[in-house]
Amino acid sequence: MYAITIPEPGGPEALVWDEVPDPVPAEGEVLVEVVAGAVNRADLLQRQGLYNPPPGASPYPGLECAGRIVEVGTGVLGWSVGDEVCALLSGGGYAQKVAVPAGQLLPVPAGLDVEQAAALPEVTCTVWSNVFMVAHLRPGETLLVHGGSSGIGTMAIQLAKAVGAKVAVTAGTKEKLDFCAELGADILINYREQDFVEEIERATGGAGADVILDNMGAKYLDRNVRALAVNGRLAIIGMQGGIKAELNIATLLNKRAAVSATSLRARPLSEKAAIVAAVREHVWPLIDSGRVRPVVDRKLPMSDAAEAHRVLEASGHIGKVLLVAP
Repeated sequence: MYAITIPEPGGPEALVWDEVPDPVPAEGEVLVEVVAGAVNRADLLQRQGLYNPPPGASPYPGLECAGRIVEVGTGVLGWSVGDEVCALLSGGGYAQKVAVPAGQLLPVPAGLDVEQAAALPEVTCTVWSNVFMVAHLRPGETLLVHGGSSGIGTMAIQLAKAVGAKVAVTAGTKEKLDFCAELGADILINYREQDFVEEIERATGGAGADVILDNMGAKYLDRNVRALAVNGRLAIIGMQGGIKAELNIATLLNKRAAVSATSLRARPLSEKAAIVAAVREHVWPLIDSGRVRPVVDRKLPMSDAAEAHRVLEASGHIGKVLLVAP
């Protein structure tokens, strides 16, 4: 098969479309012929040599894909050759085939084609596990989503609105904020021109955000805590703004607030399977019914993954960038 390899870490040009051995499904795995994969910021870090795959994972980038099962390993129940699926991966999505633990498979939702489904696994699992399983967002509460026009952000807006929450977003352009509003966002904050702490306080009558989903990390830590409501929950899922910052414990104590930080890639298979099962139970019916949808900015040939990385690094996109396999 062909896959995107990284002979040496570097810029987008480091991504090489090359012939490699086919993967072989182990016990409990299936082999998926990939129709499309999606690009995540973690892939950019892996390309730079800053985020290596966990032990035993595929060396190729790509944390999600969609396609058709072409082989079923021993011990797999409930899946058959020919099933159309999408999958949460530890790596290997930038390839024509990938071996996937059966617990990380999801059926292609009703009304979507296989390519569109490639935009779903990482964002649905990230949002559901953090916003709902960890931070326990409830109806009537306010969720603040940083990067509201990203793949994660566009899914977080829709899922939060579906459960009856109020949604605030930050983004850097009017176009992005307008799109967030179309998805249902109630409070629109241009982080280039406005202070999100002040805007959240104003919009909530001084109460603050009950849950914050943050992709920035260190840069926003202090301001995020200040923007939290009493009993608020900050869920950190990214480090785009650095990894080290000071935290005012007194502010956290006064608000009886909580800070969590999670990632998906290195979790044990059992934890990933539990998250995927929860997503299938709670999120898939919303997608099947059309209440929630994937947002796709563009599709590019998988062999042109370098251009896809340039698009993500430029941050002009809205939603997901997909890679279509030949």
